[in-house]
Amino acid sequence: MALTDEQLLAEVEDTIRSMPPRETLRHQKDENFAWLGRVAAVVEAWNPGKAIILRSLTDEFHGKNAHDAQVAFRRLMGLLEETRHSLRMKAVGPLSAAVDRGKVFDYFDEVRKVIESASKDILFIDPYLDAEFVSRYLPHIRAGVSIRLLARERLATLLPAVDAFAKQTSAKVAVRSASGFHDRYAILDGTACYQSGASFKDGAKSSPTTLTQIVDAFPAVQKTYEDLWIAAKSER
Repeated sequence: MALTDEQLLAEVEDTIRSMPPRETLRHQKDENFAWLGRVAAVVEAWNPGKAIILRSLTDEFHGKNAHDAQVAFRRLMGLLEETRHSLRMKAVGPLSAAVDRGKVFDYFDEVRKVIESASKDILFIDPYLDAEFVSRYLPHIRAGVSIRLLARERLATLLPAVDAFAKQTSAKVAVRSASGFHDRYAILDGTACYQSGASFKDGAKSSPTTLTQIVDAFPAVQKTYEDLWIAAKSER
């Protein structure tokens, strides 16, 4: 019996969460073969045409050329994320959460669920990122995910906290600063974007706020802030 979109979405999200360690995924181990087989099954259930692409990427991933394998892995994960976001749009629609003043845990929990879904890269855009932001959110980002922080106003507290976090966890964290931006976004894996109505560290503390998935305007938002990231000053 065919799975519903909701059931298939749950299967895809559990597949992403259960990925074996990236550094040993090419090893000839039963758990790695089982996981790649599960990826193939969920992608084929979503879109049989995409499953053909996935099989080619899996062959490249197990090839002898390490560089080609790395490229194939990035494309494989991108396809898995495409599967997830496509199913999410059909099953539950864009995420949109309104949080009342004082419901700081509710706001935190919504952001946590979003950032835990990142599998390779996450870009935070918020001029007021600081040490409190680091301790509150970065521990919830999956190991191996590259973290980029575009900030401005609180670098004096942000940078020491980032240094300590990166030293303890070996996380890859880059920090850049730029002028002329005021909005707050989290862009995940180049495939999804969420806008916060308040600074991530202050959500719902003193006023109601929202966390909204950007859909129609996503390509424009992504390009704007990737361009800003490229032009920004490197702080770390």
